[in-house]
Amino acid sequence: MEQKKISKSLMGKRSRASGQRFEAKVRADLENMGWIVDKWTNTVDYDREGKIGKVVPAKRKYNPFKRAMAIGTGFPDFICFKTINKKKDEETIEGTILPEIYLKENKNKIFDVIGVEIKSNGYLDKIEKGMCFWLLKNKVFSKILIAKKKQEGRKIKIEYKEFEQKCLK
Repeated sequence: MEQKKISKSLMGKRSRASGQRFEAKVRADLENMGWIVDKWTNTVDYDREGKIGKVVPAKRKYNPFKRAMAIGTGFPDFICFKTINKKKDEETIEGTILPEIYLKENKNKIFDVIGVEIKSNGYLDKIEKGMCFWLLKNKVFSKILIAKKKQEGRKIKIEYKEFEQKCLK
């Protein structure tokens, strides 16, 4: 009863393919919930000592042997938005004051913008947690969701967990 050994190369190919399938499944699920979904191609670059950060384009990954480029390497994986109906007499939503120009042009529309990071196990590393904290602190996204796999019988379901700011304070 000897099991076949799988090479590291084959394991990597399978795990990348599995991640891409799960990412496509999450995107379809978000679109079914009414979100407009796009790949986020930016990331956070911040000076660790000065605590000054900014959103910059993510570096592209290039493999000269396969001549393939991975364009969507940003953090978080997706940016999602949808419109929220707003009452005319209301000037704030969830404590955020909106600019007057925006209120004059779009009296009945407000967009909710969130970031979605996809992790099979649902855990972020220390650097990713720092980026999430910075993105929420600087109001780039109203919230960041972490999508993880949840096994139910033979099916894989998607479980969304909201990133909480209090875990880094």
